[in-house]
Amino acid sequence: MLPIDLSGKRALVAGVADDGGFGFAIAKALAQAGASVCVATWPPALNIFLTMLERGKLDESRTLPDGSMFSFEKIYPLDAAYDTLDSVPADVRESKRYADLGDFTISGLKARLVEDFGEQPLDIVFHSLANGPEVKKPLLEVSRKGYLEAVGTSAYSLLSLLQQLGPIMRPGGSVCSLTYMASERVIPGYGGGMSSAKAALESDTRTLAFEAGHKWGLRVNTISAGPYASRAAKAIGIIQAMVDYCATNAALPETLEAMDVGYTAAFLASPLAAGITGTTLYVDKGYHAMGMAVDPSSLGVAADS
Repeated sequence: MLPIDLSGKRALVAGVADDGGFGFAIAKALAQAGASVCVATWPPALNIFLTMLERGKLDESRTLPDGSMFSFEKIYPLDAAYDTLDSVPADVRESKRYADLGDFTISGLKARLVEDFGEQPLDIVFHSLANGPEVKKPLLEVSRKGYLEAVGTSAYSLLSLLQQLGPIMRPGGSVCSLTYMASERVIPGYGGGMSSAKAALESDTRTLAFEAGHKWGLRVNTISAGPYASRAAKAIGIIQAMVDYCATNAALPETLEAMDVGYTAAFLASPLAAGITGTTLYVDKGYHAMGMAVDPSSLGVAADS
């Protein structure tokens, strides 16, 4: 037996606001492997998330295969668009959704973790953060502001998290993120500069693997997940069409499940993946390997062949 055992490890999953996406599945898989799991949630979604937890709306989703239910060790507010509190515009800082949260920036998250758990509290950091305010716009129509926001929140935030959290991670720790194949191939409809953001994320993963590996003994990887119809992904507008297309044309002609990504994240965080860093790992039912769309009628074969 070769188990994934994360007992005694503490993980932070940044970007969990409900039970419908990859972030929650990753947190669940890490908990199933024995890790203590903290999450960081975007402030405008925080109260809704906490209310759902308190009212038991997420109990079924939090139930593990053995019948037990995992809990989040801590839930922190995090707006990864901001590195420090003094960089937050006054209108954001004073708005109803932010005013009573304290320091919700990336540096504030570091301070809270150290205060709650000591000087080196983390073994695992997972970056499940992305936002493209103009994602429905073709690249030719994206504004400078929209483009930079997409890259800043979806890619630079990984660098900022590692700058802050790297020094408080234990040697041998794992840092991972989520990317998408629009980084390397054209996906019409996936706009707003998000393809550029994902390309930057993958490039940074390689460089950060070298730098963080030498500086702190950390591994840095990214998972290129297939399309999944989470609540957040619905902002793209064509997500169900993307899911259906990939399910038809992948090497394994079936729909990707969130836990497929969750279990891969747990593996990458474990000692079993100690030799893997600087890697983009595809979890997309083999769709990335295909060079031609599958149209059974045009090939003269039965649909189920």
